[in-house]
Amino acid sequence: MPVVEWLTSVFPWREQGCTWRTFVSMTTTLAPVKAPSWALPISLFSIPLGLAGLGGAWTAAAQLLGAPGWPASVAFGAATLIFAVFTLTYLAGTFRPGAGFHLDLRHPLLGPLTAYLPVIAVLLIAHYAPVLGSAAPWLIWIAVLGLAVNAAALFAHWLKHPLDQDAMHPGYFLPVTAGAFIAAIGFVSVNAHGAAVAVFGIGIFFWLLLGAVITSRLFFGSELPLPFKPVLSILLSPPGTASVAWFAITRGAVDDLQTALGGVTLFMLLVQLFFLRDYLRLPFSTQYWVFTFPIAVLGNIGIRYAAGLHFTGWQVAGWAALTVSSALILAIVFATLLRIRSTR
Repeated sequence: MPVVEWLTSVFPWREQGCTWRTFVSMTTTLAPVKAPSWALPISLFSIPLGLAGLGGAWTAAAQLLGAPGWPASVAFGAATLIFAVFTLTYLAGTFRPGAGFHLDLRHPLLGPLTAYLPVIAVLLIAHYAPVLGSAAPWLIWIAVLGLAVNAAALFAHWLKHPLDQDAMHPGYFLPVTAGAFIAAIGFVSVNAHGAAVAVFGIGIFFWLLLGAVITSRLFFGSELPLPFKPVLSILLSPPGTASVAWFAITRGAVDDLQTALGGVTLFMLLVQLFFLRDYLRLPFSTQYWVFTFPIAVLGNIGIRYAAGLHFTGWQVAGWAALTVSSALILAIVFATLLRIRSTR
């Protein structure tokens, strides 16, 4: 199977007009539905997002643990290259029938994932801000504005066209919750403290608002089909990205709000342990990249909490968090490369 076909075949809900119930039917019957060979699924942007998250964890390690800087440079470099290639390919598909941004934006499952583009852009610009110089603040504002327009368009579409409850999934946190917290990180990187606090507040608001809705759907709606179970790992993203953002805003302080965010993150991590059996039943595919960003965020905040609390042996704890998160993500990287090689 060609590489592109393998990349696209693991996302059967990519087809235009696919509803949640159709997706459930397809995945439970294992029907081989494929996207056009030229269409890049928006879901694949989880790859550069995960690599950027890994770069963020190593950046924290370089700042606080004295780790070498090259792993962060490699991770961000790979994220930038893949993001550029994916973005050009994806946008090229926008002008062809049957795929593209305008269709994904209105899609009940894929709509919130369109926020991948501005969210990843913010992370990359924030990392390269020292190199970009005076252009960095402008680029951050442009990327955040793109995220705001994307989120507003999604929110308006949801208000005008009510969603089927079963279409809700944790990915809906991306544009208005995790995206807002990542925007706060971006603003801190260009010393826009007031803007960072403002978007952090927006993230908290939508975390509370959507958290209740998504939790209600997961509690009382139909069970997620097995191939879609990895999105449950996204439940770690709101508290995790909020924690990283607040560390950025407070310059590493572990205050009462940070402690509260840490408690929520730890509880959501404990919940994830009860999903391990489901996760391990999944055959390997690029869907595994959904795990990478939450894992990277856990490594990042593990380092920052250890440094902030400065208890005896905090360096060991920080390195342990970094090692575990890096090992898990690198395992997914190598498995992906092996799978691509086997398709040739």
